[in-house]
Amino acid sequence: MKHVAIVGSGPAGFYTAEALLKGGGVAIDILDRLPVPYGLIRFGVAPDHQSIKAVARRYEKVALTPGVRFLGNVHLGADVSIEELLHYYDAVVLATGAPLDRRLGIPGDDLPGVIGSAAFVGWYNGHPDFADLDPPLSAEHAVIVGNGNVALDCARILAKTPAEFAGSDIVAHAFEALGGSRVRSITILGRRGPHQIAMTPKELGELGHLQAAAPSVDPADFPPQGTDAALDPGQRKSVELLRAFAATPPDGSKPKTISFDFFAKPVAIEGDGRASQVIVERTALGPDGQARGTGETYALPASLVISCIGYSSPPIPGIPYDEALGRYPNRTGLIAERLYAVGWARRGPTGTIGTNRPDGFEVAEAIAAAVPAGSTRDGAAGLDRLLASRGCEPVLFADWQKIEAAEIAAARAGFAREKLVRLPDLLEAGRRDQE
Repeated sequence: MKHVAIVGSGPAGFYTAEALLKGGGVAIDILDRLPVPYGLIRFGVAPDHQSIKAVARRYEKVALTPGVRFLGNVHLGADVSIEELLHYYDAVVLATGAPLDRRLGIPGDDLPGVIGSAAFVGWYNGHPDFADLDPPLSAEHAVIVGNGNVALDCARILAKTPAEFAGSDIVAHAFEALGGSRVRSITILGRRGPHQIAMTPKELGELGHLQAAAPSVDPADFPPQGTDAALDPGQRKSVELLRAFAATPPDGSKPKTISFDFFAKPVAIEGDGRASQVIVERTALGPDGQARGTGETYALPASLVISCIGYSSPPIPGIPYDEALGRYPNRTGLIAERLYAVGWARRGPTGTIGTNRPDGFEVAEAIAAAVPAGSTRDGAAGLDRLLASRGCEPVLFADWQKIEAAEIAAARAGFAREKLVRLPDLLEAGRRDQE
């Protein structure tokens, strides 16, 4: 029996476990610092995208397979080190994702009112780290920096009416704050143009059906329509939607506007003690397709600035780390002997949820080829002894099922669940009938 530890219980971690199980003869422990599994599915996917969150049922089947354990509330570094995991297990797989926001790197990006998308998304999705974020929603103008789907998610959440959240699992504190929001103008900044966006048609199309907000695009930002033919089908559909937004007259019945400001690069954020405006430089594409500043600048009012420009994995003591790329250097997933990376920890924050599946299968095959069938390591038994000696009480999958049942039972009328957002509450719900 081979013993494998996976650090991180998001899509990359579960797809890797699924792949390892297909090879047989393996015992798998999936560790997470939070008491709840699923990572990006719970805390990253927008609360109004319940169909995407349904993939968690696939991961649940993996977690309930004999030989697989989920151990939440286990902190890498505090409760167990990588060196200790390598001592107890035949292979260790880092599936930590990329939970850290990348800074804008411009003057004023540390002012109150400037928020990274991981923090903002975590706030409305009930991540315990961001339950107290309290984004400024009392002023009219918000600016979102980035041209990917996360920027669209943030804009859509800001623009929705309370009624449009029906069926979602948005947490109560965010639902109430957004219901009282005074934000009416949302500007999405992109350094390049419509042909260079990383926005998919489904997410873009949703903006055209909002009850109280209308998307706006300047027709002058588009290249000649004939050039759309060179785009791949998905990108071409996205650009078609943007062109349709540009051709639609303003809807005076909708009080909110989502404006796409292309060829626009933020160069500073200004304000007296907190953000009040973003200084933007107009850009133009060079022959290499990269955006270059033109020297022309203008100011956009903004009391809320959300940066959606990418993420990075957390550095781990003793593990090589690429500061520029924000991930662990690896060769097809291999970091060092018996130590692997999958998902965003391997590739950086790119691709969709499904992109993590081939990653997991490739690393599972590498482990199968590199690790002998007969293991002399302690695996779960050794880890359990270590954690007990340090007073760490893991949350098992059966405990998570109690948490989930409590959340579903507490759901407000018309909502999918009411997430617990405080660690003590999560732990109490998981252990309630054990007291």
